[in-house]
Amino acid sequence: MYKILILTVFHLVTLLSAQNNLLLPDTLNGEIVNLTLQHGTYQFYPGLDSKTMGVNGDILGPTLIFNKGNYVDIFVKNQLEDTTTIHWHGMHVSAENDGGPHTTIAPGEIWNPHFTVLDKAGTYWYHPHLHQKTNEHVSKGIAGFIIVRDEEEAGLNLPRRYGIDDFPLAIQTKTFDNDMEIVVPSNSDSVLLVNATINAVLNVPAQVVRFRLLDGSSQRVFNIGLSDNKSFYQIGSDGGLLSNSNELTRLQISPGERAEILIDFSSLEGQTVYLKSYASEFSNGIYGATNPGMGQGMSMTGYNPNPLNGNDFTIVQFNVGSQTDNAITEIPSSLALVNPLLEASADTTRDFILTATTHGQNALNGEFLINDAYFEMNIINEVIPLNNVEVWSITNQSPIAHPFHIHDVQFYILDRNGSAPNLSEQGKKDVVLIKPMETVRFITEFKDFANDSVPYMYHCHMLTHEDQGMMGQFVVIDESVLSITDDQISVYQFELFQAYPNPFNPETNIEFELKNPGLVSLAVYNVLGQKVATLLNESMNSGVHAIKFRADNFPSGIYYYALISNGQQTVRKMMLVK
Repeated sequence: MYKILILTVFHLVTLLSAQNNLLLPDTLNGEIVNLTLQHGTYQFYPGLDSKTMGVNGDILGPTLIFNKGNYVDIFVKNQLEDTTTIHWHGMHVSAENDGGPHTTIAPGEIWNPHFTVLDKAGTYWYHPHLHQKTNEHVSKGIAGFIIVRDEEEAGLNLPRRYGIDDFPLAIQTKTFDNDMEIVVPSNSDSVLLVNATINAVLNVPAQVVRFRLLDGSSQRVFNIGLSDNKSFYQIGSDGGLLSNSNELTRLQISPGERAEILIDFSSLEGQTVYLKSYASEFSNGIYGATNPGMGQGMSMTGYNPNPLNGNDFTIVQFNVGSQTDNAITEIPSSLALVNPLLEASADTTRDFILTATTHGQNALNGEFLINDAYFEMNIINEVIPLNNVEVWSITNQSPIAHPFHIHDVQFYILDRNGSAPNLSEQGKKDVVLIKPMETVRFITEFKDFANDSVPYMYHCHMLTHEDQGMMGQFVVIDESVLSITDDQISVYQFELFQAYPNPFNPETNIEFELKNPGLVSLAVYNVLGQKVATLLNESMNSGVHAIKFRADNFPSGIYYYALISNGQQTVRKMMLVK
């Protein structure tokens, strides 16, 4: 703590002195993409080296530019000394290509995800997702943008010249010790960086300029605005363009969220404009407010003093220069076609409750749960049929706001505590900030991809909370591939009970009750409807019977067990997770 406090004074002095040109990540495009995860050193402060991690370099990663409908073949080589993963945040890809905690890349190995880009034009990103290591790997530098382009976006009069009138801005905060090493985890994140640049300055032309904002912080929420409360225009959210440009003076983004905005510098040549966070306007219960918890006297270890908490501060300085050729000088009003799902089309509703494990004034220093459970690698929390349209209701009963993220799909927010979302939240989303004592409902469709053995994640995107276990997982299954069905059997013949435990590894118990004696057949089938085991085929007396099923030599996945007696059949599901 002593070292960090000393360094905070150093940071305050630095904030009043040197300014640095904004780092602009290189770009990669084409069908084949090669990414190397590596250790490095980087000078956040001139002359002072810090140990970092990066992709194809010492810090951050290249911006990947994809076109919707194109096939991409990605080779991720891990040259770190630690196992990791790479997750394509916000992108709609199959579970085996998603890069979650189950798809690990050991040191020296190459992971080869490949997929057709199905997402609409928008701003996405990639980052590690190894359970209990995500915060460390992201904080030390592994993160990069993904820009998807499509024909709809190309037909709009928008800036899209990367590094000229179209800039990615990864906004992060970090903690450094007195040796200039990044501290993980920490609540003392007093150093603000944009694209790994402290006190960032960017020269912009006197015209309409597009900025792709990413909150890449471990925990901090930002309240985006311009100096002198100038207006700007939001044109996109997590999953792509909005239907219309939205004029704003404030835009809140939380960890994992992206937003695309336009700023019109046309009449400001020779002037300086500041992109700021107006954290003084935050209510309690948000990381970045004066008080990050709702309860009186609540705080977090190391959270204060910090010049960023509850205060307004500059994110990046824009120096406005001359206009370029082929400049965009007008803000388009109409943008993309957005077709939200209707709540009436939902097949089911799932409820999720966010809670703290510790109560009282120390609650923020404890861990947090989803539906009273920690994340377990071998437990599937939700099984979702392919093509299901679902409403997810997320209620935050903890004293701090949580950014809730779901893999695989984009969603549409239905309401916050019963009220319709504001215009900024009416596009496609994959992260939503849920404030204390708030319920947010969203609707989504689980289409295109099914895999009964590789799960997708849902979790809090505060990386400290995620690493501590505030995460769950789901599989999407395609029930249409089965040649056996769930028949409703009269309880007067027999009753087949749910296997216990379920999910299981490697053994589970199957119980059934016969109302009358008779010949009984009990068999296990895989998702293709193929019989993989016969457990019983004999005459049995009436009563309750229990059979153990061991799956030592079976792969993880969904299985079905079918009971036949007196010419009738019933089927139940179970899941093996190894």
